[in-house]
Amino acid sequence: MPGITPEKLIERLARGKAVPAIVLHGTDVYLRDLCRNKIIDAFVPEGARDWAVARIEGGAGAWDEVFQRAQTLPMLAPRQVLIVQDAESIDKLGDKARDRISAALEEYLNSPAPFTILLIEAAKLDGRLKFFKLLGEKALVVDLSIGAESAAALAGEMAKDLGAKIDREAAALLADILNNEPARIRIELEKLASYTLGRASITSADVEALVVAARRNTVWQFADMLAGRQRDAAMHFLDNLLREGEQPAMIVGALAFRYRKLVEARALSPNTNPFQARQLLGMYRDGEAEAALRNAHRVSKKDLLAGLVALADADSQLKSSNPNPRAFMEFLVARLTSATSAA
Repeated sequence: MPGITPEKLIERLARGKAVPAIVLHGTDVYLRDLCRNKIIDAFVPEGARDWAVARIEGGAGAWDEVFQRAQTLPMLAPRQVLIVQDAESIDKLGDKARDRISAALEEYLNSPAPFTILLIEAAKLDGRLKFFKLLGEKALVVDLSIGAESAAALAGEMAKDLGAKIDREAAALLADILNNEPARIRIELEKLASYTLGRASITSADVEALVVAARRNTVWQFADMLAGRQRDAAMHFLDNLLREGEQPAMIVGALAFRYRKLVEARALSPNTNPFQARQLLGMYRDGEAEAALRNAHRVSKKDLLAGLVALADADSQLKSSNPNPRAFMEFLVARLTSATSAA
């Protein structure tokens, strides 16, 4: 169920035209809250929100109330926003109940109330069901995800909200290693803002120190083991990372960043001086750029690119399913250290 980005939604809201039904689709809490608040700000005056904004938990009996309230004029406000949360719970209902709700939804969307914004929130929608097909056809679906450039820009705005400033390169690095997930970016920025309190801005070195590897020889060293196909050592290292509470998504994001830096470093001459390497690679911690330059030429470009493909696959699976963390990461290590990984 392809949809528009949060940025496109905000642009559309700025034009002031009402949208009868909007679906916020995804799990990112920050983006969901951001979009919901922008929708409410666009259509309901602040003083009228106590009675013109309603929240209803999706469920078997809830939809009757949803459609009834959607067609009831709001009090003291030109429009109302009716928020239906956890809409994916309809998956758990029987066929008869789903068919009845789908028929009611279709009837409503064919002639929506002009004074109601029906806002439906769902973490994951099954596009095979009629209910969700109807939403895809007749509602404005917003995918709660953003690209790298937008995530970096959003990180800059978040830093301002926290009374801090983040360098452009640092914002891009932070967004990259956190898979462009705003909720996680916000959490890490709160830590970074405290860490750099009293300084001019948050730098890439700060991000590397606090986020990429608070324990400096963790993920970086792990990546070098994988690139060098040291399977036994990598498996042991993975066990330590997981025991220490590192999250698989965080590990995969940091590994992908490290692999990309190794690919970039491999394009440089082995004789590149340390100062140039730091500038060209955007790696400013002592010894990091030199280590990347040194290790990159020990691994073929073909193997590094194959590693990036494997990490991209892992990132996709982590976002679309809920695998067993240890088994999933052990399989990834086996793939990255396989002698046939380049295939």
